[in-house]
Amino acid sequence: MIFAPVIRRAAYAQAPRSADLALQRFLMGTMAAPTAGRSAGSAGCTVTQDEKTTTLQLDVPGLTRDQLQISIEGNTVRLQSVEGAPRQVQRAWELADEVDATASNAKLENGVLTLTLARVEPTSKATTLTIH
Repeated sequence: MIFAPVIRRAAYAQAPRSADLALQRFLMGTMAAPTAGRSAGSAGCTVTQDEKTTTLQLDVPGLTRDQLQISIEGNTVRLQSVEGAPRQVQRAWELADEVDATASNAKLENGVLTLTLARVEPTSKATTLTIH
């Protein structure tokens, strides 16, 4: 006589298999945008930081500098490809500090886009009042 555990079909159908979970983790890791503070990003993106700058390195093979648009608004950096480009890219990063767009630069070499983003230096907004 052989005894085998019996699993009700409803309970078995609701639980995802480990292979399904592994595939989901892989897909979410490759499609997710990197967050600030990571030293190594996912899906062809590397983020490094120091005291004054944040550097993003992205793989964008097959695209030229005319086919990419970079916009900076406060602490948000957006990268997207123009319409008609051979491949579509659309990424966004929200950094911890505001970005100084005038001191930042972008360089594209051999399919690697390097964004060097300078942080805005905090300035004191305190004023002194004279007593009359």
